[in-house]
Amino acid sequence: MNSHPLLPAVLDLVRQAGAAILPHWRNDVTVTEKADASPVTIADMAAHHILDAGLVALDPSIPVLSEEAVDIPLATRAQWSRWWLVDPLDGTKEFIAGSEEFTVNVALIEQGRVVFGVVGIPASGRCYYGGAGLGAWRVAADGEPAAIGVRLAPEEAFTLVASRRHSSPAQERLVEGLSERFGDLQLASVGSSLKFCLLAEGNADCYPRLAPTSQWDTAAAQGVLEGAGGEVLDLRGEVLGYDARESLLNPSFLALPAGAEWRTELIQLARALD
Repeated sequence: MNSHPLLPAVLDLVRQAGAAILPHWRNDVTVTEKADASPVTIADMAAHHILDAGLVALDPSIPVLSEEAVDIPLATRAQWSRWWLVDPLDGTKEFIAGSEEFTVNVALIEQGRVVFGVVGIPASGRCYYGGAGLGAWRVAADGEPAAIGVRLAPEEAFTLVASRRHSSPAQERLVEGLSERFGDLQLASVGSSLKFCLLAEGNADCYPRLAPTSQWDTAAAQGVLEGAGGEVLDLRGEVLGYDARESLLNPSFLALPAGAEWRTELIQLARALD
């Protein structure tokens, strides 16, 4: 295992954040609305405080950009060469609904690229982590890490990962186009950053997203997928990056195995529809 020196401590922090979330899960948690109309709960904030304080203590020279503390001017962020990108509770709507499909996400970014990412699933204690050049692993709450990797070809039906809650007309047309290319598609609908993890462990083939996401929604799981032999591309076919810019929204993207022989076809199809 080619580990990163900061990775073990981040794994521990993600577990701590998950433990802080669980007492509020399925417990009539109060929901408030943020300025962008997205929901936030006391569980989001409890995880945020643990991760923010823990990451600063780990290395005070690395700034933190968290979904729950995003009011950092571009002029400041543009000076950063290395930073943490954090979603303390990804899948807040799933969490509020009582689903297990919510995650804690932490990524280390350097020069706009993901170095490694950690995705924790508090409800099960399972955790995914990895990064380009490092490999990728899945570990159960009380188990040993197991290496994971993408699959280059469908085992049976071509499995497309879809968001449980978010789509767009372009995305629907892309699904139709993929059906024409691959025949009947199997749709795996799952919440939060777990969509990338399905690909990373070889249980799905593609995750197209032609609807809005924010940087903290994708960075940690992108690290896992890249470590597992996958990639996340914008519609120009370039790696989804995290360079400082005014908007923290991602462009449309495609997550897939890096060696897929249908890669170029997919990019062309998505580009024509977006």
